[in-house]
Amino acid sequence: MAGATYATAALSKIGIRRLRGEACVSIIFGHPRDWWAGPVSRLHTNQSQHETTSVFITTEYTARERDVLSFSILGALEVHTGTGQVEIPGDLQRTLVQVLLVSEGQAVSGETLIDEMWGESAPANRVNALQAHISRLRRRLRSMEPERSASRLTMHPSGYRLAVDEDELDAAQFLRKVRRAEAVVSARPAEAADLLRSALSMWRGPVFGSLPGGSVCRLTSALYEEHRLRARELLFDAELSAGHHANILAELYDAHVSNLLRERFCEQLMIALYRSGRQADALDTYRRMWQRLSEEIGVLPSPSLRSVEHAILSHDPSLTLTSGEALFRPA
Repeated sequence: MAGATYATAALSKIGIRRLRGEACVSIIFGHPRDWWAGPVSRLHTNQSQHETTSVFITTEYTARERDVLSFSILGALEVHTGTGQVEIPGDLQRTLVQVLLVSEGQAVSGETLIDEMWGESAPANRVNALQAHISRLRRRLRSMEPERSASRLTMHPSGYRLAVDEDELDAAQFLRKVRRAEAVVSARPAEAADLLRSALSMWRGPVFGSLPGGSVCRLTSALYEEHRLRARELLFDAELSAGHHANILAELYDAHVSNLLRERFCEQLMIALYRSGRQADALDTYRRMWQRLSEEIGVLPSPSLRSVEHAILSHDPSLTLTSGEALFRPA
């Protein structure tokens, strides 16, 4: 079988890893002089250069690849290395990691950590207990990155600090994508929509999952949830500006009924319904929103929401324009 490519044999040896967001494989082409390793996207290019040699895909990792760490808090806490997910055992240890992660690289005082971890049930020897958990976490992190020269978890006069780069935390990546979308949404709404969908897909559930922690963690969770809702609003603005109103009706309805007092989703749903030839449904959506605001919190619809209703009633031409940002955000 000289000159053949043993694709079938190679299939059993395929291994794909993720290194800084890119899937990679190691490819060995027949003779050692032809060995090559690189991204999956380059597989076919390199294979065509060696059409008469056998192809084998290995799963060997360098120490540097094994030690790449990433942290996820847009859902239950997860920690990953280059070779897979690593468990952080125990609620106290997980809460400790969560508080350190949301401090954004700033030192957190011992008292704050104790309050987040134990609340009113802190042990009598709380300082010693905290130090024991700090030491345990430091050892755990070191085992994940044996090649790292300095510890991620350090002590400072003001408390403890966990060093995490922006690329290593999913929440930071989420916010970065949203900022990029905000910068281009007016000029390139379709591009902004793609960025926002990518950002929103990073969410696996409520921040920290079923372990909300103390006041610091709960406040952070609420803040990120607001960022998520704002990203959805921006996404629908982008899709409406791109003329995709019919495609997002179901998403808009879900966003509206899940956040019944959030007027922006109501505005966007009304606009999408009107553009889809459903003026009566758009006005009925407004009337139900008006009643809900009046009965539940005793307020009238905002000027922005009322302006959308007025535009629908008067068949304002700007409603049909995909660039109607002035209507979406009236002064």
